[in-house]
Amino acid sequence: MAPVIPGFDYRRVPVADGVSLNVAVAGSGSPIVLLHGFPQTHLMWRHVAADLAADHTVICPDLRGYGASDKPAADADADADADADANADADADTGADAVPAAYAKRTMAADIVALARALGHDRFALAGHDRGALVAFRAGLDHPATITHLACLDVLPTLDMWDVLHGTTAAVGFHLFLMAQPPGLPERMIAACPDDFFGHFLDLWAGDPRAIPAEVRAAYLDACRAAVPSIVADYRASAGVDADHDRADRDGGRRLTMPLTVVQQDWGAALGYDAAALWRAWADDLEHYTVGYGHFMAEEAPADIAKALRGLLSR
Repeated sequence: MAPVIPGFDYRRVPVADGVSLNVAVAGSGSPIVLLHGFPQTHLMWRHVAADLAADHTVICPDLRGYGASDKPAADADADADADADANADADADTGADAVPAAYAKRTMAADIVALARALGHDRFALAGHDRGALVAFRAGLDHPATITHLACLDVLPTLDMWDVLHGTTAAVGFHLFLMAQPPGLPERMIAACPDDFFGHFLDLWAGDPRAIPAEVRAAYLDACRAAVPSIVADYRASAGVDADHDRADRDGGRRLTMPLTVVQQDWGAALGYDAAALWRAWADDLEHYTVGYGHFMAEEAPADIAKALRGLLSR
């Protein structure tokens, strides 16, 4: 049996036609939704979620395509896309292509808004790590009247990420380029040795391997092994429709208007960019922290991450 977050209630919540999310919920008080990264599931938040549940309603879903959530076909238009248009806040102009593909971050962000509303929350704070941070970023842009506070952990906005990856330093992001390729080859290559592929990142990116115990690591690998096509589709979207959406927003001057906290490693020193400056270009109210943890910071330094989120919620 897959591990769970102790004390959390598990349920499946429909968020679009044919798509339900696996979600863990606990606590009471103002709501905060926590979105996981790659190659993980909602379990990555287990320590932080338990801390925050002391005085907040904490909602931890598996993103569509990941974990125990539904995994619609990558080439299918998401029926949530119509919901993305209908549910977008009145002050968020989602543009002419408000009906993107199934794994566009716009679609995945609409899932999270629909999830929170199904649980009775029209406004909520949102924190994401890695891939979940990209979904959170898009939710903040598309749904500014819904997202009260925003946190993004160890990621750059999609368009900025592609802009800073160049030359030999881009080798650190080889998986981004692999999964951006047309359907077929990436899926076959990864499916041939999924534990080696996904385990590579769990090993390489962990500052403290003890932070991911054997049973949690096994759960991550089991979940990824069963989700290769949808994980690749998520990454492929970032090289296409997601970058297009970011470019349209950057060109149009759309910004994040809610309080934003960003916590990330000092990749800028190695790759030659100023991460805080890149984030300031998107946000009116930014607190940016550079830390010495590994990538899996919510598992490696949960007390610090919970403190950062509490600080965000107090703004």
